[in-house]
Amino acid sequence: METLAAMATVFAQPQLLLLVAVGTLSGIYVGAIPGLSVTMAVSILISFTFAWDVLPAISLMIGIYMGGVYGGGRTAILLNIPGAPSAIATAMDGYPMALRGEAGSAIGISTVMSFFGGLVGIAALALAAPVVSDVALSFQPRDYLLLALLGLLLVGSLSEGSMLKGVFAGAFGIVIGAVGMDPLTFTERFTFGLPDLRGGVSFVAVMIGLFGVSEALAQLHHVNKLAIKQAIGRIMPSWGTVRRHLPLSLQTSTIGVVIGALPGTGGDIAALMAYDHAKRVTKHPEHPFGEGAVEGLIAPETANNAAVGGAFVPMMTLGIPGDAITAIMIGALFIHGLNPGPMLMIDRPDMFWFIVGALLAANVFMLVFGLTGIRIFTKIVEMPRAVLIPLILLLSIVGAFAVNNSVTEVYWMLGFGVLGYFMKLYSWPLGPIVLGVILSRLLDENWRRAVITERESIWGLLESTLTSPLSLILLIAVLATILSQTPVWRKARARLRPRARRP
Repeated sequence: METLAAMATVFAQPQLLLLVAVGTLSGIYVGAIPGLSVTMAVSILISFTFAWDVLPAISLMIGIYMGGVYGGGRTAILLNIPGAPSAIATAMDGYPMALRGEAGSAIGISTVMSFFGGLVGIAALALAAPVVSDVALSFQPRDYLLLALLGLLLVGSLSEGSMLKGVFAGAFGIVIGAVGMDPLTFTERFTFGLPDLRGGVSFVAVMIGLFGVSEALAQLHHVNKLAIKQAIGRIMPSWGTVRRHLPLSLQTSTIGVVIGALPGTGGDIAALMAYDHAKRVTKHPEHPFGEGAVEGLIAPETANNAAVGGAFVPMMTLGIPGDAITAIMIGALFIHGLNPGPMLMIDRPDMFWFIVGALLAANVFMLVFGLTGIRIFTKIVEMPRAVLIPLILLLSIVGAFAVNNSVTEVYWMLGFGVLGYFMKLYSWPLGPIVLGVILSRLLDENWRRAVITERESIWGLLESTLTSPLSLILLIAVLATILSQTPVWRKARARLRPRARRP
């Protein structure tokens, strides 16, 4: 009874419920604007809520967090500009659906499935927090290294054609991610003596340039073409559509929970891995992946919202943040006299269950606000291209500048926009570059930590990998993924299929 009472606190007090609602609505629009990150919004809130009681402060932060993760998919679908890193995979099939005139149904189904993914993440937090946190705590540097390698192998799913082009683009992204100060030795890498490069190349500038500016430049070829009229009939997907995709949603939500619970990963990696999983298990999509497959929209949207609940698991049970936002929330709890970790579960279980209730309320508000205003939002893609292209460029410039209030980020954004335009022109994939930038630091840091842990012995690292059950499972997954992307495997599958069909 005490558990239910603590969960119901946010619903029983109108002030707290209003703060969650305001936070969720604000988060949706903050997440939809490239460059205005949810992390930035939550960090700014700490200074405003310093004198507040802990429950109102946490309610507002949780609302912004949940709404912001969902909001990044709006501009990804409508303009091919991911509002957040976790929406990169959403743009791959969401934007082609908008180009077919299905922006309304794309936003509708992404909202419903995001709600479902959020429920799975919250259920995992409430029911399986100790188990999931134990798994997350058992990850060694070698396991994070293997996880990063597994993520890099997604280039096969993001390449849209030539695997060689995808590998090259991914390697280029890793190099871009390595620019700046070495995180372990604090020496300069690839800076060429330029002070502006010491801080590295902003991931947001790369993302906005490759997806936003390149799209604006590509649209110049069709500036006189009539805008596609969007079909805004039934926004809410039918129960049959939802039921048909529930198994995939459950699988990708599980991926989101597990990846979200791993410190230092987050919804962006979870979304990309879920997209790859959907591409592998979906045998007969109505439209090919990359050309508007609804499965390619559902997978990342369920995973990145499930990762929200996953990120709270290590934060609440171990005091270890699952991502940047939960790291800020740990600071907020400390400010209000609370100590996240095992003792919080013992001393203040009511706070744990209050957070679960606030997440549930934010998830409901996300569904309500996500399904309203769609008709207004879809008018964006019906604008004449002479108006839409300057709007995309303006949003891109504002988003890049907002990262560090620096014109340098705008220059990087424009440079990667031109690069992305020529890559599109010659059918080079953009996704692997972004993936490489995301995983570059995770790969770099954990490779060196793993070697240092084994006293700089490669053979010792291999031995510990083969003797650890978790590391061995990840290694087998890496090898299986490599094998599945080779011509030998595809030929073997082609030979086995006719045999399997014989009576």
